[in-house]
Amino acid sequence: MNLLHLESSPYLLQHANNPIYWNAWNSQTLAKAKENQQLIIVSIGYSACHWCHVMENESFEDFEVAEVMNQYFINIKVDREERPDVDAVYMKAIQIMTGRGGWPLNVVCLPDGRPVWGGTYFRKEEWIKTLAQLQSIYENDYSKMVEYADKLQQGIASLALIDTPETTDLSQDILDPLIEKWKKSFDWEFGGMARAPKFMMPNNYAFLMRYGFQNNDQKLLEFVDLTLTKMAYGGLFDTLDGGFSRYSVDLKWHVPHFEKMAYDNGQLLSLYADAYRLTKNELYREVIEKTIQFIEKEWLTTEGSFYSALDADSLTAENHLEEGAFYVWTKTELQSILKEDFDWFSELFNINDFGFWEHDNYVLIQKESLSEVVNKLNCSEKELQIKKKHWEKLLYDVRSKRNKPRLDDKCLTSWNALIIKGLTDAYKALNDEHYLDLALQNADFICKKLWSPEGNLWRNYKNGTTSINGYLEDYALTIQAFINLYEVTLDETLLQHSKQLTDYVFDYFLDATKGFFRFTSRLDDALIAEHFELEDNVIPASNSVMSDNLFRLSRYYNNSYYERTVEKMLQKIIPSIDYPSAFSNWMNVFMNFDATQKEVGVCSQDAVLNIKKINEEYRPNLIIAGTNSESQIPLLKERFIDNKSLFYVCENKICQLPISDLDTLIQVIT
Repeated sequence: MNLLHLESSPYLLQHANNPIYWNAWNSQTLAKAKENQQLIIVSIGYSACHWCHVMENESFEDFEVAEVMNQYFINIKVDREERPDVDAVYMKAIQIMTGRGGWPLNVVCLPDGRPVWGGTYFRKEEWIKTLAQLQSIYENDYSKMVEYADKLQQGIASLALIDTPETTDLSQDILDPLIEKWKKSFDWEFGGMARAPKFMMPNNYAFLMRYGFQNNDQKLLEFVDLTLTKMAYGGLFDTLDGGFSRYSVDLKWHVPHFEKMAYDNGQLLSLYADAYRLTKNELYREVIEKTIQFIEKEWLTTEGSFYSALDADSLTAENHLEEGAFYVWTKTELQSILKEDFDWFSELFNINDFGFWEHDNYVLIQKESLSEVVNKLNCSEKELQIKKKHWEKLLYDVRSKRNKPRLDDKCLTSWNALIIKGLTDAYKALNDEHYLDLALQNADFICKKLWSPEGNLWRNYKNGTTSINGYLEDYALTIQAFINLYEVTLDETLLQHSKQLTDYVFDYFLDATKGFFRFTSRLDDALIAEHFELEDNVIPASNSVMSDNLFRLSRYYNNSYYERTVEKMLQKIIPSIDYPSAFSNWMNVFMNFDATQKEVGVCSQDAVLNIKKINEEYRPNLIIAGTNSESQIPLLKERFIDNKSLFYVCENKICQLPISDLDTLIQVIT
């Protein structure tokens, strides 16, 4: 075994028996490279990554490759999910070098960690040849390699921030041309963007739904509805067991890379819950319920936390790993299972050219709604719905006998926080107390296991152990989750936790000169370049999430410093936006400054029930506070009166006279 057997990361442990003498990323390994003056190979991936497995099988398990790597290099394996800071810096490097990125991410660095070459997946022969060439250059033309490293490091540093002067004259109208530009990329047949592969990008559709709702743009709302419907029709969404895969390789959301990630599914719960509150579409209810069933069954731990992922690959009957093997079906299989129902099933789930993948395999996908399909089958929608549930149960039972995809059983703070928020939003939409119980249980886990007495959050947890100091992402998403939980429970302790963590972020992450928060704590060892996460990606940028948190907390606590910090961030970001899909959460935060933004304070002995009624509908421009006794929150302080129900509506920090009737309040805020 190499040194990875000492680690807890499932991804690192997958490589523990490689003949490569792998090291983990740590100060001892980096010091060894400097001391020995050896080039470093940094290879970054994650446990559910299909092409990471391919490169391991072809190269990292090969003794010829191992001979080259072990003789000349210090070899470091990194789990990008545990160390997103390391991943971000070297991803910037290969994007500069090659114009693209992805995983596995492989870079060769000088002994001080500065990259000189990199890329993603390499075949064995190319990998060996390139490593030999790089070692030769290092030995014979060292100054040339150092010169390139200097220039590349400058390029990485230049990507750290958007260099835009603050602009104080910002109007909501600035969003209109960005939306019009964005619309040109829409796929009006299958939803999403008109390109493949298709990533779900939940924060994009959360923003577009809010913008469409607040601006009465019915065409935009129609597009969001189309996208969510087509995503739910299958392939990408596992209709048998719930849960979404990471992305689709095609335009119609059909064939995914089959890994299921906690961060996707947590965010998609929130997105579909908001869409359900807006539309009351029963398809969205089905997606929410199935996804929570999947998350609870596959990822919930006995301690109340959630695991990270299921792999794309699983063992076939012939005992070799194959992508999607757990999920796909042959026509012969389906005919033998469904018997006389096969023709109806085939019409609904497209066992035809539309649903065909490769190698005689089909990936289940709907093309049309049930109401459209019944017209072809000459049956009632209720009858088809009953049949659909029966078929799904039959196939689920058969599939459960297959070898399941491998589980990534580490727990990550930020991903758990996204699931907390998703469960809370699902509770708002469907009023199922079990969802709230799961969210509260997970929040309690974070407080007890991932929040240290010294005030910092930990990034990871496995087998009772934490080992990595938290990143800005962990703080931002945990704060957001606790605020969201407060809005349904009215437990002020959760809001106090949010403020305490926020103040910690100011102390340890803020770069006061640049006006943004670093991704890593100032307590952590510096990397070759600072990283400020600003662009929204599959997870919103930690700075954009923090800005939303600060806006909300500024209203609860009447904190002008929080609000001014948000304003300064937006004044730099918003005018610089050229590619709106990469800044959707920033634009969502910017909409908090719209004239329609309101805060509602509920002061009543029935406050929780009142809040539940308010939360039933989609109201993205509302901040909710409430209490059933005297409150310590400035927004509610000295407003509670025994045996009275008082509802306060505030706009631009000015509160109207209290309303005493809930129905009247709902009319005012609708």
